[in-house]
Amino acid sequence: MRQIVLDTETTGLDPRSGHRILEVACIEMMNRRFTGRHLHKYINPERQIDEGAQAVHGITLEFLADKPKFADIADEFLEFINGAELIIHNAPFDIGFLNAELDRLGRVPVGTICGKVTDTLRMAKDLHPGKRNSLDALCERYEIDNSSRTLHGALLDTELLAEVFLAMTRGQNSLMIEPDAAPRPNIGADGLVRERKPLTVRRASDEELAEHEQVLAAIDKESKGACLWLPKPDAEAA
Repeated sequence: MRQIVLDTETTGLDPRSGHRILEVACIEMMNRRFTGRHLHKYINPERQIDEGAQAVHGITLEFLADKPKFADIADEFLEFINGAELIIHNAPFDIGFLNAELDRLGRVPVGTICGKVTDTLRMAKDLHPGKRNSLDALCERYEIDNSSRTLHGALLDTELLAEVFLAMTRGQNSLMIEPDAAPRPNIGADGLVRERKPLTVRRASDEELAEHEQVLAAIDKESKGACLWLPKPDAEAA
C-alpha cells in the first residue's frame, strides 16, 4: 500500500481569488513505513503574498524570486503522487489549490491520478469530537514531539502529520507477529534512522483500581454472576 503524506503553503486562503502555492512537500510510505523518498519544492507564486499568510509560514517573495514556477515542477509532482493514497490535514484546502494550479496548465485534477484522498482533520473530528484537532493539538494528544515547529513549513508538517496519522490508525495494524523477525529501525522521512523514544507506562493508582473493582461488581450484580472479568470459584472446590 503506497501512501503519500502531503502539505502545501500558499500566498493566501482562496485559490478562486488568484492565490497560489509557494511550497509543496510529499513524503512516501509503503505499508505504513517511511521509504526515505520525498519531494519538496519551493515555488515562485508569481504574485504577492498576503501579510497574514506570510506571518504563518514566514516565506518571503524575495526568497522565492529564483525558485521554479509550478509549471516547472508539475510533471515531477504528478509522477510522485501517481496512484498513491494522499493523506492531507484539511484536504479540501490543499486539493483546491493543487487543482487550481493544474487547471491553469490544462492538466487533470488530483483525484483522477490518485486512488484516494484521506483527510486527517475529518478523521480527528470523528475520533475526538468537540476537541481541538489542529496539527499541533494532535501532536500534543499523541505525544509527538513538535518542538521544532515554530512556523508552518510543508516538509516538517508532513513528517509530523505522518506520525499523527500512524498514531490515529494504529489499531488497523495486523496483530500477527513474526516470531523470528528482527526489530525494524525507525526510519524518518529523510531516510535516516532515528532513535525511538521509550514508551511511557502509566499504571493505575490504588483509587483507580478500587473504582474498577466497583464497576466489575456492579456488572456482576446486573448480570446475575455472569461477569467474565471477575474470577469465579472453582466448581470442584464448591
